[in-house]
Amino acid sequence: MFSSSHATSSFAFSRLRAALPRIGVETLLHLDALRRQRSALKELDAHLLRDIGVTREEANAESHRSLWDVPATWRL
Repeated sequence: MFSSSHATSSFAFSRLRAALPRIGVETLLHLDALRRQRSALKELDAHLLRDIGVTREEANAESHRSLWDVPATWRL
């Protein structure tokens, strides 16, 4: 049986896969960079978060956003 996390990941992958014919290489590179940045954000310690003016709650919220939840200027 799959966990709900796996089901969510599978759903996210299927949505991304469905959009692939419309997505160029540059967009895929941006999405990968966004994924890495969000992952790194959740790893920052308190003093680094203070340096960039982000609370732990904001960092956690940002790091849990879906991959397709991107700035409006990136949308197809």
